[in-house]
Amino acid sequence: MAGGPTGRPEVSSILAALGGAAFVWDVASDGMTWTDGAVSIFRDIEPASLATGAGLARLIEPSGSIRADILRATAHERRPGEAVAYRIEYGVRASASAPMLWIEESGCWFAGADGKVVRVEGIVRLENERRARDEQLVRLSQNDALTGELNRTHLTAALAAAIEEAARYRSSFAFLLLGVDHLARINDAFGFDVADEVIGDIAKRIRARLRGGDVLGRFSGNKFGLILMNCTSDDMNVAAERLLAGIRDEIVPTRSGPVSVTASIGAVLAPRYARTADEAINRAQEVLEAAKSRRSGSFAVWRPDVARDAQRRTNIRVTDEIVTALNERRILTAFEPVVDARTREPAFYECLVRMRQQNGQFLLAPDVVPVAEKLGLIRLVDHRVLELVIAELAAAPGVRLSINISPETTMDADWWAAIESLMGAHPGVAERLIVEITETVAIQDIDGVREFVTRLKNFGSQIAIDDFGAGYTSFRNLRKLGVDIVKVDGAFVQNIASSPDDRAFVQTLIDLARRLDIRTVAEWVQDEQSAVMLRDWGCDYIQGQLIGLASPARPWSGSEAVPAA
Repeated sequence: MAGGPTGRPEVSSILAALGGAAFVWDVASDGMTWTDGAVSIFRDIEPASLATGAGLARLIEPSGSIRADILRATAHERRPGEAVAYRIEYGVRASASAPMLWIEESGCWFAGADGKVVRVEGIVRLENERRARDEQLVRLSQNDALTGELNRTHLTAALAAAIEEAARYRSSFAFLLLGVDHLARINDAFGFDVADEVIGDIAKRIRARLRGGDVLGRFSGNKFGLILMNCTSDDMNVAAERLLAGIRDEIVPTRSGPVSVTASIGAVLAPRYARTADEAINRAQEVLEAAKSRRSGSFAVWRPDVARDAQRRTNIRVTDEIVTALNERRILTAFEPVVDARTREPAFYECLVRMRQQNGQFLLAPDVVPVAEKLGLIRLVDHRVLELVIAELAAAPGVRLSINISPETTMDADWWAAIESLMGAHPGVAERLIVEITETVAIQDIDGVREFVTRLKNFGSQIAIDDFGAGYTSFRNLRKLGVDIVKVDGAFVQNIASSPDDRAFVQTLIDLARRLDIRTVAEWVQDEQSAVMLRDWGCDYIQGQLIGLASPARPWSGSEAVPAA
């Protein structure tokens, strides 16, 4: 480093060592004087281009007047000789093909007698590394790390902007949600790294099939959102089929070998059928799920549906009614007798849900349970029914009762905590409780249901499989589960007097169950002839219209059931 006459380093040398350079700009003559460090900052730029303010302005992108603009903006009513600080950033290029050099310039300008700028003194620094870091941070905040496409937040923002623009200019566009089918299977079969490769490859295929103005983003793990600008309904259909074919027809090469995948698409036209980003997303997701449930690799478009909208309004109303009924203790039980097939003496009573409306009328289980299951309220209903049934068992020591449990409740930790607490508070009731689970639950998760059965049997309770025959549970699985009772689906029982096929099916079920030492209940018994046939085949219990339908009155005492406190 060079030193001055006193042995101290020169300012220009210090600046150069720190990666900076100083200048003085005489505005009247437009001449600029630089320290030596300017050569290393403005690489490959001719010194003549830096000799004047106008020459530097011609190099600046995107606006060559940025320096003059900042000076004009701060030049109002200044006193002569007053110094005004400023700071700006800009990019310069030696040529159109040269890389951009990002410059940070800070300094002061000085006012003349008329208050206008007469001289500028400043320092410039090369900020390429900081700029690159900033741009990387921006990219990370806006883009998905795996695919490089927009992340969900910025995709949603782009969708909102597209809706606003389309409404302003009376144009239309399509919003598509593309979901990779069965990605979980790829995760299980090959690992998450291979699934990531599949996602990355599909993103490239989608991008290659989009137009310049279209927008692509990763919506979630296996879903992409696409905004197809200036798109009609016909254009949307063509684009969707092209996208699906591009994914379906080409194998994805991965480090673990080739993987074949398909995708499904749900789409909505906006702003005609979606006036907000949330509405567009919800409707696209709705039809995407419908497409997937219909067939993998398919395409569905959202359209207005009067019946669907009416059903949703009903769901909202019934949801409110169920919650209110729970709060007001208007969820009750009715008791349907199950009798010995030989003696016709009551063996136990099945407890069925009833909801007393505010007008005094009752909604039956088929009106309450399916809606409660669909809307996520069934666990609350099942909790309430459990409380009622345990209270009945505690109040009537000689009675046996059964309750139906929804699929969600079988794995509900809160339900287990409740039953453990109630069993502890009322010794002796567990042995008189029968818990019924549907066959469809049993076949979906054999191991999970076996654990459920084991825990309940440890309390002393018995387990029944309801609606047996409606699904595909094998008798091998029945033995594996260790159930005590099989209830034969009433759809087969109700016609055994007139249908040879139903007779053969029911008789075979009863015979196989008896060989496995599992007791049987025939549901929906409607006539004496059927009851006699069932008895002769060895069926243990029967229930249905012939025996007596469910009633809120306690059959063992003649009084009506009331909510437990």
